[in-house]
Amino acid sequence: MSRFRRLLSTPEGVAGLAILAVLLLAALSAPIVSPGDPLRIAGRALLPPFADPAFPLGTDRLGRDVLAGLIYGARTSLAVGLAAAFSAMILGVCVGMAAGFAGGIVDEALMRVVDAFQIVPGFLLALAFVSTIGVSTPVVVLAIALGAWADPARLTRAQVLAIREQDYVASARVIGMHPVEIAFREILPNALPPVLALSATIVAGAILTEAALSFLGLGNPNIATWGSMIAEGRSVLRSAAYLSVIPGAALAVTVLGVHLFSEGLVNALGDDGGRTA
Repeated sequence: MSRFRRLLSTPEGVAGLAILAVLLLAALSAPIVSPGDPLRIAGRALLPPFADPAFPLGTDRLGRDVLAGLIYGARTSLAVGLAAAFSAMILGVCVGMAAGFAGGIVDEALMRVVDAFQIVPGFLLALAFVSTIGVSTPVVVLAIALGAWADPARLTRAQVLAIREQDYVASARVIGMHPVEIAFREILPNALPPVLALSATIVAGAILTEAALSFLGLGNPNIATWGSMIAEGRSVLRSAAYLSVIPGAALAVTVLGVHLFSEGLVNALGDDGGRTA
C-alpha cells in the first residue's frame, strides 16, 4: 500500500486533505470569483453578511468586499506558509545532514548555532527581523523560516546519526562509494520521512506567524491578509464583529486542516517505519 493510500486510510488525513483542498481551490479561483484588486472600495461601508447578493460576506469599514479579502487572504496564507516551510526545511535538512554526517567539530559548531536559534522564540525572531529589515512578502517568508529551521536541523541530525551506523551504510563504504554519494543516496532518503512529517507543523506555525505580523501592521500592506482583516475589525468589534470573526474562523480552520493532515501524515509514515532501510 502506498503512503498516499495509507494517508487516505486515516480519518485525520482525509479531513485535513479535504480542508486544504477547499482552501487551495478557493485560493486558485480568487481571480475568477473576485477579479480585480481585493483592496478596492467595492460598495457601501459596513454592509452586513447576506444583506446584498453582490457581497455575500458583507463589506468592511471602507466598503471593501470581505469575501474577496478572505479568498485572496487564503492565497497569501498558503503561499507564505508553504514558502517559509520549504525554506526552513531546506536549510534545516542541509545543516542537519552536514552536522550528522561530518561529526566532530563541524557537528559541535553547527549544533551550537542551532541552539542559539532555538533559544529565541520564533515569533520574536520574526518580529525583530521584519522590524529591522522592512516589510515585504519575501522578508516575512525569510523571517519565519529563520525561526523555524532549527527543529528540522536537529531532527535530521538525529536521524543521520542513527542511520549512518546501519549495515547497508557500512557496506556502501566498503565498496568504495563516495561519502557524498552515501549521504544523498543511502542516508538522506531514509532520514527524510520523519522530517517531512514535521513540515506540516511548520506550515501551520508559519501561517499563524504571518497572521500575527499582519495583525501588528508588519505584513505586506499591498496584499490582502487574514491578520490585517482581523486587525481592521477591532475598532468596530461591537457593531460589526463579523469583520474579525470571519477571517479568524478561516485562520482557525486552516491551521486545524494542516494539523489534521500532519497527524495523518505521521500515521502513514509511521506505518512504513522500519521498511525503508
